Amino acid sequence: MVSGVWGKKVGMTQIFADDKVIPVTAIDISRWVVTNIKTAERDGYNALQVGCLRDRYAKQEFSHEWLKNLKKFFGHIREIRTAEAVTDKTAGQEFDSAAVLAKGDKVNVTGTTRGRGFTGGVKRHGFSGGRRSHGCTMGERSSGSISWMRKQGRIIKGKTMAGHMGVDQNTVRNLPVVKVEAGAHIVLVKGAVPGHAGSLVFVRKV
Repeated sequence: MVSGVWGKKVGMTQIFADDKVIPVTAIDISRWVVTNIKTAERDGYNALQVGCLRDRYAKQEFSHEWLKNLKKFFGHIREIRTAEAVTDKTAGQEFDSAAVLAKGDKVNVTGTTRGRGFTGGVKRHGFSGGRRSHGCTMGERSSGSISWMRKQGRIIKGKTMAGHMGVDQNTVRNLPVVKVEAGAHIVLVKGAVPGHAGSLVFVRKV
């Protein structure tokens, strides 16, 4: 049984339910096609391989010849691991992502966080920074002491310092599905999910 879907993050908005404002993230789950079915006997594990059609081919009639050149016709190729072999789907069939999720389901959403470039310790690790009183502004956003080993020309391994921030895989757990727009192929998930608009996210039912 398939318990997850791939989609593209559209962005955040809000909807009204029971006289309350609910912040939601819209995820586009359209244009995914089954490209291959992997089995434990042949591949060593069970999985459903799906591909997202490129924009230029999205409105064209699907041809099985497209499966022979995946890079040309599909912008993304991903797999969905399953506990058992998938027997109710065939290669070339449109993957109905809206049928996998339903309103009220709890899901874990995995994505890649937005890149922030090279950042200091205040932004990267939440340091408080230096004093702002008595005209002391020299170390306002510095990380401070970096341990006694610095005088030996060394730094303790794993020390929280300035560096590259973002572009990490992150998972937000137990988010409720607020609404599934089957006709528009849009899923609304309560709260924020990692990634920028247009990035791929994986939504798996808990």
